[in-house]
Amino acid sequence: MSPELREKLLAGLRDGSIVPYLGPGVLADVKDAASGAPIPADSDSLIIAMNGGKPMAPKLMYEFPRAAMNVELKRGRSAVTRFLNKTYGETRWTRAAVHDWLQALAPAYVIDINRDTQLQDSYAAVPHNLIVGVARISGTAFRYKLFAWDGERYQRVEQLDCSRPILFKPMGTPRPEGDYIASDADYVDFITELMGGFSIPPEVKALRQGKQYLLMGMRLNRDTERMVMADIIYSAAQPAGWVFIATPTEKEKRYCRKIGLEIIDADIFEFIGGAALAA
Repeated sequence: MSPELREKLLAGLRDGSIVPYLGPGVLADVKDAASGAPIPADSDSLIIAMNGGKPMAPKLMYEFPRAAMNVELKRGRSAVTRFLNKTYGETRWTRAAVHDWLQALAPAYVIDINRDTQLQDSYAAVPHNLIVGVARISGTAFRYKLFAWDGERYQRVEQLDCSRPILFKPMGTPRPEGDYIASDADYVDFITELMGGFSIPPEVKALRQGKQYLLMGMRLNRDTERMVMADIIYSAAQPAGWVFIATPTEKEKRYCRKIGLEIIDADIFEFIGGAALAA
């Protein structure tokens, strides 16, 4: 990566013209504070953790939503929720270097498709908005809940205060209520309403006009994650932004050309290390 591109990305993250979009790779250095085991963040590690440390059948190992659907059908939706609450809400994890780096930049709008709470921890000292994705709820077409953090606790609200930072957790979080998009059925419902415009608050639809995005810790070889991402960044500038993918596949290259993302063939940890030195 050139020094000019690094400075452009940093400047955009600071002024809000570039929005960070966080995937499971940003948690690659996170460990269980007690055992030292890595946090289950990507699809395979989540499936194995949900199955008591053992792989599931090959057809279920294909993607976490498929495995979660299998668990839901056998043991109920609450079994998946309990697993995610225990994993991300009750286990103490070490701090991610990317989150420390991002906390220092303090972007005004961050999208995080992980289900952990480190992004929320980064903004704990700052009043902020939290958008949490939800699915398969009756009585409303909307597929999100809105919360306001006042420095001590979250409260449900009906609209966002756009003078405060906005944290978007589309796949859920254990805090404050433990809502998740996890199983195939969840994703089908959430993505359907996302395509219809009901999974994103109107304030964010206005805010995202003409933004560019920096995708960190994500591969783009899974249709489910690509569909979520493409709809969340809808109405982006052209080009839409950048994605860190070390040794991208041909499938990823084709997709990025189609959607307008420039691949940075580098590791995110190299970038934040260089960015920290340049700051």
